[in-house]
Amino acid sequence: MNQIFGEFIEEFPLEHDSLELSFISSSRPMKRQWCNNRLSAYFVADYFSSFLPIDENRLSLSKNAISYIGNELLENAMKFNEEIKNYQVNFGIHFMEDMEKITAVIFTKNRMATQNVEKFQALIQELLSADPQELYVQQIEKTAADEEAEASGLGLLTIINDYEAKLGWKFESDPSYPQVITLTTMAQVVV
Repeated sequence: MNQIFGEFIEEFPLEHDSLELSFISSSRPMKRQWCNNRLSAYFVADYFSSFLPIDENRLSLSKNAISYIGNELLENAMKFNEEIKNYQVNFGIHFMEDMEKITAVIFTKNRMATQNVEKFQALIQELLSADPQELYVQQIEKTAADEEAEASGLGLLTIINDYEAKLGWKFESDPSYPQVITLTTMAQVVV
């Protein structure tokens, strides 16, 4: 099963700036490393800010966008990662330049249990087909009405609404681990 949803780049050109971090859980569960997500997102944003040929004002906005989006994607990847021995969660960024703009492509790669795939794909379909502003308000209202309700997709909706990012997902099966699917989540934002 290989499926792509939204705006997803499968292959990047060889000549561009990129950085990828891998988190491997050996002694403690990946979910317990959650406190480091923000540090990792800020590191990636700071690291790449030195490569961006943009003015200080725009640089600050770009760093904020990259760190927020990176933190959200990494939190989701860690939170919903299916623990498998010696499997890593990947987090990275690529910068794509053309004549008019620079796009940061932030991504995470993790494993999710096959029984959760259908529910998540339904959320993705809703994110892609609904008005993101309306969906955001609906999710906020749902959470306010029932404190125990899941705020499904609020982070992703914030990425879409506040940073005008394009989101994409790729689901891949792995014959070695039939109980899990490899999920790559990608956000493209102009910096």
